[in-house]
Amino acid sequence: MIENEISYKIRGAIFKVYNSLGPGLLESTYEVALAHELLKDNLIVRRQVGLPLVYDNIKMEVGYRIDLIVEEKVIIEIKSVENLMDVHHKQVLTYLKLSGLKLGILVNFNTVDIKDGIIRKVNKL
Repeated sequence: MIENEISYKIRGAIFKVYNSLGPGLLESTYEVALAHELLKDNLIVRRQVGLPLVYDNIKMEVGYRIDLIVEEKVIIEIKSVENLMDVHHKQVLTYLKLSGLKLGILVNFNTVDIKDGIIRKVNKL
């Protein structure tokens, strides 16, 4: 399955979770629910994946955690904030760069219309 196909399924799962739970809950709540929906769709999902930093040829465990990785191809970063900030967008791009993956999805569940809360980010390798 390619990234765009995975992304389509992720988007559908995000809509299911949002329509069921609504806005304003903790990010951890959306993470568990979204992982559950993706697993129901027979996708491979890993939660809270540690992301090491390789600096000066040394692997450093610095505590970065990716919310979800789907099919080992797509990163999902979950937020539940009033407004997404530039740093949230940069966080996803940095995770993509450090992981070597191509596609990330930044989703903010604390929004009136979830369509406006789903943003695709592409690593230009």
